[in-house]
Amino acid sequence: MTSKATQQLTPLELEIMKVLWDLGEGSVRAVQSHGLLESRSLAYNTVQTMLNILVRKKRLKRVKCGKAYVYRPLIGRSQVNRAVLGDLIDRFFGGDAERLVLGLVETRHLTPERLVALQSLIEEEKDSNDDR
Repeated sequence: MTSKATQQLTPLELEIMKVLWDLGEGSVRAVQSHGLLESRSLAYNTVQTMLNILVRKKRLKRVKCGKAYVYRPLIGRSQVNRAVLGDLIDRFFGGDAERLVLGLVETRHLTPERLVALQSLIEEEKDSNDDR
């Protein structure tokens, strides 16, 4: 199940979205010169093309500001994170989030300290659900 938020979102498109989430909004030049993309040495026209593709995909909004366009995200980072994580759980773990967490524990991506912090979050969530 692919979410509309991430449907056909390429790695470069995701990088550009990250830049705009950091900036809030930006021109082609601002996106091109941002630290995340600076090391890739992308040409101005390449960045402009990618921004326009994201506008067509309804991931960005483009507004004329003087002689240049300013681009703003229409989808949030957390929306994309949730969609990607949901897709990952569905496709690789058969919809079983526990298998994902167990995999993170087994590969030591979750330290004992992080597990304690997660347990606290789970308890808080349980308490807030009990109050409803």
